Amino acid sequence: MREKILDIIEKNGKMSAKEIAMQLGVEEVKVAEEIMNLEKENIICGYLTLIDWEKTNIDKVSALIEVRVTPQKGQGFDRIAERIYNYGEVKSVYLISGGYDLLVTLEEKTLKEIATFVSDKLSTLDSVISTATHFILKRYKDHGIMLDKKVEDKREAISP
Repeated sequence: MREKILDIIEKNGKMSAKEIAMQLGVEEVKVAEEIMNLEKENIICGYLTLIDWEKTNIDKVSALIEVRVTPQKGQGFDRIAERIYNYGEVKSVYLISGGYDLLVTLEEKTLKEIATFVSDKLSTLDSVISTATHFILKRYKDHGIMLDKKVEDKREAISP
């Protein structure tokens, strides 16, 4: 039941315990207790809302920053990742494979704010060897949700 609850909540965090219970054919109390346990165990870490900022009048610039670092003895990448994710501007930090070690995501109002963060805060950390910044120009799908849904034209064609 635990895995099924997680699958449902991951797709729709607004679904109530009652709705989940109905979908799974179990008692609402059992679902509510399991969700509470998942939260206590920090398996469910939070609930997010996905917003398509392009459809608002609010300016947001998103960037993916690849960071190459020198791992620290006995701590690997964890210590430098912690230093980076403690900055309020940072949305996420991932340890990745390939030419870079960490992937950092940021959201700010302007390109300049992101550039300033990279040059003044990120690049100045002792373990950081190099960075590469990529700006997100358009989101098509995010967290499994299509943002640019095409509206199907259901009008009947008229021929002369």
